Formats: sequence, structure tokens, C-alpha cells
Amino acid sequence: MKVKEILSDVQLVIAQIEVELNGELRTSPTLCALIPAEGIEQEKIIPLNTPDGRPIFMNYENVIKPLQ
Repeated sequence: MKVKEILSDVQLVIAQIEVELNGELRTSPTLCALIPAEGIEQEKIIPLNTPDGRPIFMNYENVIKPLQ
């Protein structure tokens, strides 16, 4: 295993995430990566665990829109 890149501008935050599971609206504190805005792009929030607490890899396809 080797480190390819260190993303120094990424912050770890805990966000209260709301998700619909099996027809029920649930909220839970979720560990997320917060990537600051660059140019015309908005900041990105990427969850690092599932709503039931299982860890997941940081994946840019999982971006959640931040609060406006």
C-alpha cells in the first residue's frame, strides 16, 4: 500500500444527514469529508459512513448538496 496524494484542504466534519430508508425519513450524525469550493464549483460534502454506521470509501459520486 502507498500514499498517492494528500488532500490537505479536506476537512472532516460530522453532519446531521437526512435519508429515506424503507419509506421512513431518518436522520443520523454522519462522518463526512468537506471539500471547499474551487472557482465556480460549490463545496462538496461526501459521507464516509452509511446511515446505519458502516464505513464506506470516499467516493465523489456520493456528493451531497450542501445547505444554501
